[in-house]
Amino acid sequence: MFINLPKFKTHLILIVLSLVSLHGSVFAAETYEELDYFEPVNRAIFEFNDQADQYVLKPVAKAYKFVTPPIVNKGVTNFFNNLDDVETFANSLLQAKFHNAIVSLNRVIYNTIFGLGGFFDVATSFGLISSEEDFGQTLGYWGYENSTYLMLPFLGPSTVRDLSGRLVDRTFEPLQYVDDIHDDTIYLATGLNLLDKRADLLGAENLLFGSDRYSFIRSAYYQNRDFLINDGVVDDPFSDDEYEDYDDF
Repeated sequence: MFINLPKFKTHLILIVLSLVSLHGSVFAAETYEELDYFEPVNRAIFEFNDQADQYVLKPVAKAYKFVTPPIVNKGVTNFFNNLDDVETFANSLLQAKFHNAIVSLNRVIYNTIFGLGGFFDVATSFGLISSEEDFGQTLGYWGYENSTYLMLPFLGPSTVRDLSGRLVDRTFEPLQYVDDIHDDTIYLATGLNLLDKRADLLGAENLLFGSDRYSFIRSAYYQNRDFLINDGVVDDPFSDDEYEDYDDF
């Protein structure tokens, strides 16, 4: 098996283009609504995704979860998480988070060698905890904090920043550089990954509150991305001085 270096060099161009687009992209916004410049189009795509999920993706995900033994279902999730750790390793380096880079690299080594190609997550048992990083977070880490909201067909919520990050993160997908793996196999693996993620979300559907599901998902997406970019360090309104009188309770 060999690395396809010409393809690797081609994808590296995406990193340069994405970094160049960072200049002048930072702007202030007070609400998530102000970042949703294409709301009418986004809502139309959201409705399309909702119908496609209801009549196609969700039934297929339910069937997949029904026929797949739990150990296999978990193993598939672990396998793709192991591939994602390569992405986390690269983006941790780009964010100068060297400890996280070492942890991610060791996770890939442990899970690939001792976890049968990543089917079993043995690294977590050794105290190597996964900390997700992607190129969208990398751009956010270096100052690209607010970005225009996008609703992508089939893929769901994103932003201009995070969509650019998705393209760059393709550079870090290991399977595409293995010449012995045919492109059809990569497409099937991508489809299986999306199906596995949808199946894992079946139990979270009851968490969608409010009459306007579109707005709820938009807010939840931005808040989750802010949480990831800031490594869990977020503003806590309950930590203000006005609440100090309640410390004894």
